[in-house]
Amino acid sequence: MPQTPPAWESPLARPSTLPPPHGTLKELHELASRCHDCPLWKHATQTVFGIGPAHAAWMLVGEQPGVQEDAEGEPFVGPAGALLDRALQESGLDRNAVYLTNAVKHFKYELRGKHRLHKRANATEQAACREWLAAELREVHPQRILALGTMAAQAFFGTAFQLTMSHGRWFRLPGGIDAMATWHPSSVLRSINRDTHDHRYQQLVDDLRAFAAGPANAHSPSVVGRGV
Repeated sequence: MPQTPPAWESPLARPSTLPPPHGTLKELHELASRCHDCPLWKHATQTVFGIGPAHAAWMLVGEQPGVQEDAEGEPFVGPAGALLDRALQESGLDRNAVYLTNAVKHFKYELRGKHRLHKRANATEQAACREWLAAELREVHPQRILALGTMAAQAFFGTAFQLTMSHGRWFRLPGGIDAMATWHPSSVLRSINRDTHDHRYQQLVDDLRAFAAGPANAHSPSVVGRGV
């Protein structure tokens, strides 16, 4: 008799506060465009949902949209996206072959005169938005995940995860997914001096190369003590 496929197991250490919606990626995008589950939608221009192949083997997860992402409705189209494109090219990764998304789907900012300056989504806003990330993970079902930045990394590895100590390390998540974390391109851009910028950028490229190559062995260590 045919075997029933195993139930999908979320790789998130910090689960969504709401059950992940069901539907194709296109249907999820349409549902997310009407999401009012936290206050961020009130001031954002639009929802910034993920893009890429529907069943990509690899998924890159960033933190949250910036001002240009908010205007264009796609992730990583601003300065951080340009830096990521350069790092992907140097590492031999094709952006069009990966599914690219963010942990938070709306732009959060504070006004400084006429300028909208990026502001980090708080824990409640992150938790409310995690239903959409969980739904994307379920539908794409990637074999590998790369978390870009602390916010994304802690969604998978728990609040005790420290990017400075563990970037570039492989871990095995629930569902048999291999995952690692690296610097968010915006943190490279915010480096306080050229030496720090160059060093962090090289680490980003090296981590992307390691991500493309995959784990050195068949079994990455499981993440232990993943706090919520």
